[in-house]
Amino acid sequence: MRRYLRVVVLCLACGFCSLLYAFSQLAVSLEEGAGGGGGKPQAAVASWLAGGGRGAVRGTGGAGPAAHPGGSGRCKDFSLCYWNPYWMLPSDVCGMNCFWEAAFRYSLKIQPVEKMHLAVVACGERLEETMTMLKSAIIFSMKPLQFHIFAEDQLHHSFKDRLDSWSFLQTFNYTLYPITFPSENAAEWKKLFKPCASQRLFLPLILKEVDSLLYVDTDILFLRPVDDIWSLLKKFNSTQIAAMAPEHEEPRIGWYNRFARHPYYGKTGVNSGVMLMNMTRMRRKYFKNDMTTVRLQWGDILMPLLKKYKLNITWGDQDLLNIVFFHNPESLFVFPCQWNYRPDHCIYGSNCQEAEEEGIFILHGNRGVYHDDKQPAFRAVYEALRNCSFEDDNIRSLLKPLELELQKTVHTYCGKIYKIFIKQLAKSVRDRYATSPKEK
Repeated sequence: MRRYLRVVVLCLACGFCSLLYAFSQLAVSLEEGAGGGGGKPQAAVASWLAGGGRGAVRGTGGAGPAAHPGGSGRCKDFSLCYWNPYWMLPSDVCGMNCFWEAAFRYSLKIQPVEKMHLAVVACGERLEETMTMLKSAIIFSMKPLQFHIFAEDQLHHSFKDRLDSWSFLQTFNYTLYPITFPSENAAEWKKLFKPCASQRLFLPLILKEVDSLLYVDTDILFLRPVDDIWSLLKKFNSTQIAAMAPEHEEPRIGWYNRFARHPYYGKTGVNSGVMLMNMTRMRRKYFKNDMTTVRLQWGDILMPLLKKYKLNITWGDQDLLNIVFFHNPESLFVFPCQWNYRPDHCIYGSNCQEAEEEGIFILHGNRGVYHDDKQPAFRAVYEALRNCSFEDDNIRSLLKPLELELQKTVHTYCGKIYKIFIKQLAKSVRDRYATSPKEK
């Protein structure tokens, strides 16, 4: 009887050892499948959790140093794996369970944190305006942001200094790019409308690794999270590649329907100051056009369009976009005016019904209204956000002074409906910052 008992115990021991070996092999395969193979175990995982606020000039690589898992300063850059961890390890070496560590790293690899990509083009005296726009994006957004900043060379140092001073937030990353146009027609593209404005046309060709992108002008202010406009990408049907708002809601004051000498989208055209793009689809699509019976891809259609219409267009790249989507209307998703609210929506009386009902989502201070006295309601919102810091208490307390400033603007048509300027802003502050730090 004892002999049989010994055989059973021996078989159980062998089975246990076999199981341990199988787990060990599985751990190795998980590590290899997750891109392991040595090095720093989690340096490339979830960069937003460590050093996520640092930026890089194009071509310099990452976005700041990644912290060692657990944040321990005593660990070397390598770790030892033991099935019975931490037995007699040197004090500066971390032990870990290979199987669980590899499995955890694998799960992070296959479930990356989604980043929202936002692009802006800044030239001339647009530094402060751009920084205020970026601040408004950071304040309310939930998911991490990746900024793609195209700027003249003399602005790069200032952008880097300012953005690096925000790195403690760890909620955004950025890359600086030079202004670049196709070499054979660079001068012609640069002088189209405003300096550098037509850079946005080439974003799908420059940012080849970016799937989707939100482009905004420098004079944009986000009054609700970027997450909300980013979610509109999921509402695109199978043919839609981009989203913009109408240029006008009221045809009687519309520019395109009264003065345009070229094709334009819809009844009043579209405004390109806020443009959401599925750039993978843009790069793949073949566009109908009025230059040839052959459909052309994005990189091939831009210069022929400019050559044909350059004597007829007034608003530069925006006009070219209107021409493209006139011939390809099925490719455009049109979002309401509250996502791109401009002085035109209130300068002669309110004509954006969605903003009246729900408030302004994105404020667009075109025509320099943030910097003069023509539209003091727009300027009041800009100044409030420009002077706002990132402290929770400071953000929570910006609403009352702003409302008092807006009440001083009721002598203007836009000021008479000042409540739509803070309706959504108040909701965004409440949703994002209503909970005190002790309650979080």
